[in-house]
Amino acid sequence: MESTDAPGTTRNPGDVADVIVIGAGVIGLGIAWTAARSGRRVVVVDPAPGTGASFAAAGMLAAVSEYHYQEEALLGLMLDSARRWPEFAAAAGPDCGYLATPTLCLAADAADRQAFADLRAAQEAHGLAVQPLTVREARKAEPLLAPGIAGAFTIEADHQVDPRRLVAALLGRLGDDALVPARAASLAWDGGRVAGVVLEDGQELRAAETVVANGLGARDLGGLPVALPLRPVYGDILRLRVPEALRPLVTATVRGLVRGRPVYVVPREDGTVVIGATQREDGSGAVSAGGVYELLRDAQALVPAVAELELTETTARARPGTPDNAPLLGRVGNVPGLIVATGFFRHGVLLTPAAAEVCRQLLEGRTDPQWDSFRPDRFASQPARIPAVSAAERGGS
Repeated sequence: MESTDAPGTTRNPGDVADVIVIGAGVIGLGIAWTAARSGRRVVVVDPAPGTGASFAAAGMLAAVSEYHYQEEALLGLMLDSARRWPEFAAAAGPDCGYLATPTLCLAADAADRQAFADLRAAQEAHGLAVQPLTVREARKAEPLLAPGIAGAFTIEADHQVDPRRLVAALLGRLGDDALVPARAASLAWDGGRVAGVVLEDGQELRAAETVVANGLGARDLGGLPVALPLRPVYGDILRLRVPEALRPLVTATVRGLVRGRPVYVVPREDGTVVIGATQREDGSGAVSAGGVYELLRDAQALVPAVAELELTETTARARPGTPDNAPLLGRVGNVPGLIVATGFFRHGVLLTPAAAEVCRQLLEGRTDPQWDSFRPDRFASQPARIPAVSAAERGGS
């Protein structure tokens, strides 16, 4: 006999949960927590929660300042998610590291000022709120800015969250029983539907719905009905401690252009700042010495006192990119029991509440056509297939 534990969820007697989420970064945990809040029993599978791209991320919730040309389709999802963040953060709890501080955008020279002017015109054309500032006004708000900056504007709607604190908060909300600290080897199939996940040791966990949300790891998951075209985009990011005499270094998130190169400085409540981030696709996951040098040099061009901070951490992680740099989000064809949520590239933290809401609706059997452009099978030349899962893929001998 089958039993229904939550709207839209039918669990079989052998199921360990209503929903299995593969991946415990901010995306996977956000989806799991939202599903749990809707009354579903959720299990999250990950051998090392929060140690991938989420560990390195600065956590800028920057739907406006992250707007790029030719990403109009993605802008709607970004704005939708930004609107959801206050409620999502409140549900995650006061320890999630959410701060509604504004973003201050700075141009280092005249050419950078013109580039920002062009970007601001495009932002305003889409109805995005951007407030120009004089250099005097910017330096009054942030006294440690360089006196020679060439231009400034502020964005009140772009906020921040600390992804490491967010991961810890969501894990705490879900509880120890929800985490399976193991690596997923393959999807488990039952006839024509995905029925759960097979772990590396061969153990099979079954659920009515399975969400693939393990970033770059998704492309290597066995049993997928379509290939997921993910590529690693590496980035260096720095963490520095601000001496007491210099606190606060800045109160707003500072995003700048320095001779055409983007750089940001994100202040944390604990007296540290995050500086980032480089972007490369050279296949190396190691921290780049040149990248560290460039970040410190460009950050100092905007905030000279960065030179007096203590460098406490250098990190490099790969973000999952797709051919069009938009996420793979939704169901795969007509395959029941499977949802994919990966490929969020540089927008993973920002898009967490929206991705979680899209997945919640899918679990309830509802779809929103406005997000169809992100379906995970949009690059497939052939229809989704039901794969024959080998013993090797299942982790067996």
